[in-house]
Amino acid sequence: MSRRPPQEDPREAAARYRLEKEARERGDDSEEVAPERLPQASAPRNPTALDRAAYVETAIQQAIRRGDFDDLPGAGKPLPDLGGTHDPDWWIRRKIETEQLRGLGPPAIMLRVEDAELDDRLDAMAREEDVREELEDFNRRVIEARRQLLGGPPVVTPTRDVDAEVAAWRQRREERRAAERAQREAEEAARTTGRRRRRR
Repeated sequence: MSRRPPQEDPREAAARYRLEKEARERGDDSEEVAPERLPQASAPRNPTALDRAAYVETAIQQAIRRGDFDDLPGAGKPLPDLGGTHDPDWWIRRKIETEQLRGLGPPAIMLRVEDAELDDRLDAMAREEDVREELEDFNRRVIEARRQLLGGPPVVTPTRDVDAEVAAWRQRREERRAAERAQREAEEAARTTGRRRRRR
């Protein structure tokens, strides 16, 4: 048998083996296989963009036939937040909202989230001094974030007018107290009516 080169192409080796086997079966004792009878080894080529696209499309079609895409969460539902205004930081905001992250992220996003929740936090406070202190701290952090040049999204959160916010807090508190009084009066009237009916 002839000696093969150390780094021989596998296709060439298979063709050489097949030709040598055929030669032995015919009784031909010549050890060498004519090089022109061997297939020409072609240099391996890099896949083109079209090859890669065809591979990806084939993989997707096979996955569809296997049912890999069946019953995915959100199937048949519209994509959320389509058609609204463009927010370049939508992905950060959505991540913070879905993961319920607190204290993480660029100051612009964190201040925007805090601004949206500020009224609820203020309504939970009982004293006007605490409300003023919270608003002044919020305004200080907004101004400080605007002055820093850390990169990232710009700080577009407005500062709050402390006196106007305190007046709005007082009004919301009075409305809550009036609603609570009306609720208590309605409950008391229902109890009184129930007692009168039982007496009859």
